[in-house]
Amino acid sequence: MTIARRLSEAGLSEPEAQRKAALFAKLPAGTIRLYVPGRIEVLGKHTDYAGGRSLLCAVERGFCVTASPRRDRLVRLRDAGRCLEADVPLEAGRIPGAPKSGWVIYAATVARRLSQNFPGPLCGADIAFASDLPRSSGLSSSSALVVAIFSALADVNRLTDRPEYRDNIHGPEDLGGYLGCLENGRTFRKLQGVSGVGTFGGSEDHTAILCCRPNELAQYAFCPVRHERSIPMPAGLTFAVASSGISAEKAGEARDKYNRLSLSAAAILDLWNRKSGRGDDTLLAAATSSPGAADAILELLHGAPYPSFDPSFLAGRFKQFLEETTRIIPETVEALARHDLDAAGRLVDRSQELAERFLGNQVPETIFLAREARRLGAVAASAFGAGFGGSVWALISEADAGAFCERWSATYASRFPQTAPKAEFFATGPGPALLSL
Repeated sequence: MTIARRLSEAGLSEPEAQRKAALFAKLPAGTIRLYVPGRIEVLGKHTDYAGGRSLLCAVERGFCVTASPRRDRLVRLRDAGRCLEADVPLEAGRIPGAPKSGWVIYAATVARRLSQNFPGPLCGADIAFASDLPRSSGLSSSSALVVAIFSALADVNRLTDRPEYRDNIHGPEDLGGYLGCLENGRTFRKLQGVSGVGTFGGSEDHTAILCCRPNELAQYAFCPVRHERSIPMPAGLTFAVASSGISAEKAGEARDKYNRLSLSAAAILDLWNRKSGRGDDTLLAAATSSPGAADAILELLHGAPYPSFDPSFLAGRFKQFLEETTRIIPETVEALARHDLDAAGRLVDRSQELAERFLGNQVPETIFLAREARRLGAVAASAFGAGFGGSVWALISEADAGAFCERWSATYASRFPQTAPKAEFFATGPGPALLSL
């Protein structure tokens, strides 16, 4: 059976299956072949690492990967699309000369964590990949790369047979949680943490990449990862995605802004636990610990300063997190399930408003794209991902997808002529999760 046929049977549309087959044709054969998608965060803006919810789907774009085992402990990586190569040793300690940013840091982080958590004999691998995901666009290309490299190394080393794996990782949701900890450097159960990639995120991206199913939207809760509900994609609708051309790469100043949002959630939890004498593990656990807990937290935030954070900022951050997690996401899922598209659109508009007002992670380009999509007739539209650039999704008629993307692109080019040449507009349905071919 051809690669395109196998991808199509797994849930990719025929054009996208053909696109991936063309990418695989650029790669060396390998003993392992993987397809690793990106994802759309439909809802769940900066909620996962605080124990909140997200509404997710995989996209029909991603990484095509081939790999073969080596006799030594070297991981040799080749980005066939950009003609880049890198070598990373499977070593548990900090890797000398490892970069502080860029795609190689993700490979180095995987190699370091895998070596520490799975000690003993390990073999490296020759890993080649090509991707049709827009880079640094908020579609989770970096986490997809992490999943790809870990999956290849896990396969060649039969990690699933190891007691360390069996005792701690019991399914794809657990693996999503572990790989999120791999990136942020935290310990996962008995698998000890080590320095990550420098961002304090969660496991939403990895969970979507590993667990989502074609033609469905999946609602997950986090810390730990748990599947709450899936619904079919509303009939006759698809997603249009606009990659704004403003990089969402988590490096330098952008990384600091991203981490500030994560640290603010931790600050709120710390204030609550010290004031209440409790030991809640997550912000959602704190906010729902009693009927009056959310109001008590808000009152506390207005009267208890915290180093580096303005009280009004923390209060707004808490309001955004709580409303997104406990109201917007479950009500949007209910609205879509009963095909109440007007209600879903209003709820998503509220999510976007909260991000602009309280997260402060939107730029003029993403604000424009979300509002313009609605003006052009989208059922709903929202920016997604870390923010400070990145992409916007729009829920639109599948029959009008091509024309909608053209209109959306044209108005964006008129408003942002300098940025538009770096933007990309495409349609995608919810696609399959990680596939071993």
